[in-house]
Amino acid sequence: MATNTPLQAIVAGGGIGGLALANGLRRAGVAVRVHEREVQRTDRLQGFRIHVNPHGSAALHELLSPALFDAFVAASGKGGNGFGFVTEQFDRLVDFDATGIVTISGKYALTDAARDRLDPRLLTHPWSVIPPSGCGMFIAPHEFTAPAAVPAAEGLPPGLLFDDTRSYVFWAFAAKRERFGTDLTEFTPARLHATADRMTTGWAPELRHLVAESDPATTTLIPIKTSVPIPRWTTTNVTLLGDAIHSMTPFAGIGANTARRDAQLLCRMLISADRRERGLLAALDSYEAAMTDYGFAAVRTSLSTAERSVADGRLGRMMGKLVLRTAGAIPPMKRRVFADLGA
Repeated sequence: MATNTPLQAIVAGGGIGGLALANGLRRAGVAVRVHEREVQRTDRLQGFRIHVNPHGSAALHELLSPALFDAFVAASGKGGNGFGFVTEQFDRLVDFDATGIVTISGKYALTDAARDRLDPRLLTHPWSVIPPSGCGMFIAPHEFTAPAAVPAAEGLPPGLLFDDTRSYVFWAFAAKRERFGTDLTEFTPARLHATADRMTTGWAPELRHLVAESDPATTTLIPIKTSVPIPRWTTTNVTLLGDAIHSMTPFAGIGANTARRDAQLLCRMLISADRRERGLLAALDSYEAAMTDYGFAAVRTSLSTAERSVADGRLGRMMGKLVLRTAGAIPPMKRRVFADLGA
């Protein structure tokens, strides 16, 4: 790129990282266009809301306009800031203040009547269920701010939220593919729901109710995949961020936050190139050096967490539960062991 040519950026894919990057570049006066295949905001309602850690929040604060960031804060769900581990009998191990793996997930709608029938502990914060061996479950409440509380931002009408806004408790039962004993890929949502219900037989009634009383239509099969770290490449004027380069399992809850970290760093580098503070390729090389380091570290952490979640060894599970119970009883140990949880 000639030194007197204004920088122009093209973002391919309107995902979390791409849109955050485009917002940051636009705020800095850098010409940017976003190309996205799915044109309706209702095209991707599957899945569930994401955890935003301090790194992700800081990135959004830097990249979004003040009005958009205020809208993000106002629209954030209310699920508690802690996290806890329990056995399949709902015996608490520890909670916190603050691949070949297949997952069947579902949603328990929080109507007034359904809320009254649910154990209130399931609404306090996310939980990780640790049975004796071979499987696991993640549970997370998602409660939404009323639309009227969301401020207007950059021409958007007050109270705007996407369509998937009914409060619910999300659950995901995970195990190695062979543990299910059959190929689940052709199962209907009703059969997937029945499978999860069957495989949680003997669990605590509170957990059984959550699964059994969820709407079968919300049940989804999620094969867990992960990227494979690769060596650095020769930098060109095309680079990558988010799932395009370091897709990871959802078990550590850090994928979306890593994408926002990418967007924050790449935006800084592109702004510096646009202002002629450094060459474009030098700026991109600096971004890629840092991104591949922390990004692939997150991939490895996430994969390790996933593998431990469905490990078969009963002795290892027993020792792990002992560690969690001990940490729950000794606050300094708990703070040290889980300092990086969700980071």
